Amino acid sequence: MSLLKTVGAMVCAIVLFATSSFAADESKPAWKKSLMVDITTTQTSYSDSWVGGEAGSVNWVGNLNGSAEKQLKEWFNFKSTLKLSFGQTMTQGADSVKHWSKPKKSTDLIDWENVGRFTLQKSVDPFAAFRLESQFLDASVEAKKRFFTPIKLTESVGIARQFYAQEKDEVISRLGLALRQIMKNTIVDEQLNTEDSTLIDGGIESVTDVTLTFNERLRYTGKLTLYKALYFSNKDEVKGTEFEDDWKAIDVNWENIISASLSKIVTVNLYAQLLYDKEVSRKGRFKETLAIGFVFKML
Repeated sequence: MSLLKTVGAMVCAIVLFATSSFAADESKPAWKKSLMVDITTTQTSYSDSWVGGEAGSVNWVGNLNGSAEKQLKEWFNFKSTLKLSFGQTMTQGADSVKHWSKPKKSTDLIDWENVGRFTLQKSVDPFAAFRLESQFLDASVEAKKRFFTPIKLTESVGIARQFYAQEKDEVISRLGLALRQIMKNTIVDEQLNTEDSTLIDGGIESVTDVTLTFNERLRYTGKLTLYKALYFSNKDEVKGTEFEDDWKAIDVNWENIISASLSKIVTVNLYAQLLYDKEVSRKGRFKETLAIGFVFKML
């Protein structure tokens, strides 16, 4: 627990330093800011005479991607990245009345990451980072909607290396020690009573961020996160069960986004995500979304 407090204190110090530097020395380079909002939707419907069993549907997804980066000092770089996504799907019944179903969640993400790098003009840069991951709505139990659960907090310190940087393109990797707190609100009985719990683990984390612009219309963004736990607060509770060593497996989160701009406000996005967390599922999980919609560049 003392290690948790130490890492937490270091990360808080970095964030406070970055915040206090926002208004410091306006002669320094300006913030590199980016904020994009996109909305995609699809709708299908069929007449009563349609043969084939298809059902009408309405889908919508909203995404917000923002970032702010600045070389606050010659020796310190700070970057904050925010990703928000939420979407729903409604389907039409196949009966003669064709009632529409209640909206069901199809996409849900909150991801906020802050990284401070000490740019000492060496082969690697020391860093401290803080990341919050959650979702807006847990709708796994329809009768009991829960918001902002689970919440995963990750604090990490280590070394980083920027392999490539040119204008808006970048390839950078981080390797270090990380501590994670996973806070859950769980339904514990048939009366839908809930109970809060917190799991803590610590280990080694590797994060690689890639941003590449192929031309003015085509762009790739990728993030690969690997995590190997060395400590788990609830290991005694699973000892002797078939899940005893699941927490020791390497967690994988690989996100890929390819964006193709058809015009200033119309874009096609291909999103693919590969997840592996043995404590959640012993099989890998894959998600793919292909969407066309409107994009608004706010900054």
